[in-house]
Amino acid sequence: MVEEAIDRLLADHDPKGDVVEFLGARFDAGLAWVWYPKGLGGLELSRGLQGIVEDRMQEAGAPNPAQHNPLGVGMGSHVLLAHGTEEQQRRWLRPMFSTEEIWCQMFSEPGAGSDMAALACKAVRDGDEWIINGQKAWTTLAHVSKWGMLVVRSDPDVPKHQGMSYFIVDMHGEGVEVRPLRQITGEAEFNEVYFTDASIPHENLIGEVGDGWRVSLTTLMNERVAIGGAVPPRGAGPIGIAVQVWKERGGDDAQRDRLMRLWVDAEAARLTNARARDNRKVGTPGPEGSTAKLAYAEINKEIFEFAVELMGAEGMLYDSYEMTRPDTFREITDPRKGFLRSRGNSIEGGTSEIMKSILGERVLGLPGEPRVDKELPWNEVPRS
Repeated sequence: MVEEAIDRLLADHDPKGDVVEFLGARFDAGLAWVWYPKGLGGLELSRGLQGIVEDRMQEAGAPNPAQHNPLGVGMGSHVLLAHGTEEQQRRWLRPMFSTEEIWCQMFSEPGAGSDMAALACKAVRDGDEWIINGQKAWTTLAHVSKWGMLVVRSDPDVPKHQGMSYFIVDMHGEGVEVRPLRQITGEAEFNEVYFTDASIPHENLIGEVGDGWRVSLTTLMNERVAIGGAVPPRGAGPIGIAVQVWKERGGDDAQRDRLMRLWVDAEAARLTNARARDNRKVGTPGPEGSTAKLAYAEINKEIFEFAVELMGAEGMLYDSYEMTRPDTFREITDPRKGFLRSRGNSIEGGTSEIMKSILGERVLGLPGEPRVDKELPWNEVPRS
């Protein structure tokens, strides 16, 4: 059934033609996410069949929606399926997958990073609207996004995890200001976002009022899978770049051994991710997302450090630090840029330290970190 649907799609629509048109047709064919309901981009089949779709799309040279709209396709879609109403799903899923409407995510704040539940961006209900005031930081692709996933403080009088709500906000709405955050590479794919009396209709609430923590966990688990759970072809990605540098420049025996160890580590992580992908069921991913994200972050840093080391003095040269604002994620091919950009891998989507805490508590069963403010009302918790 899946193979037949793919054959019809490729016969009727040019995979190398208009991106939005092809991806919209793929959604309508039920080949966006085959385990989703019919009419919402799926065929109500086993999630394991999705791999067939992705392989055939790659072979045909079709556009990858997760590259054009990574936060929407990688996270927002699964949040809507798990927590959205049918009306919300029908309203947002198709233009999200077709990349007509780009999405971003707004959780972190200057005073609420690793402890996301400490966030202070405020939402006050006014009839059928919510009025938002506050600031968000590290918002990837906010400057090109139509919609944003936003978690806010809707009740300051209850403990912090209970007083949060989750909304979808129009990034072009009045009172929403996006400012670039320039990175070490010179790019500004990140942004800070300011809300000044911004209005969100109540119908854009995902889940229930006060249910923002639970909904945000779905987002975060899928974010970690999106960051660390991709399964590239064998020898591709950062390790492929390192191997290419070795072929061009060579090295001594110790460096050769180090390259082999990195290749084995990268391949072990790739195969682990493949197994986790195949075993993942419908719903919120488990701690394997944190495992993959942690491994991805640390291995990438090691690989790019090694590649730059092989380049010698040339590894210190970087083409340009001029600020640019990319409209999507670009594949890194320059090891020097990879060296700079990989610094952020251990921060974005949850720091490596947070990933270790999650794995220690949820997988190994170790005692949790002390949480002395967990039961206190948010407005009574001391803040700097």
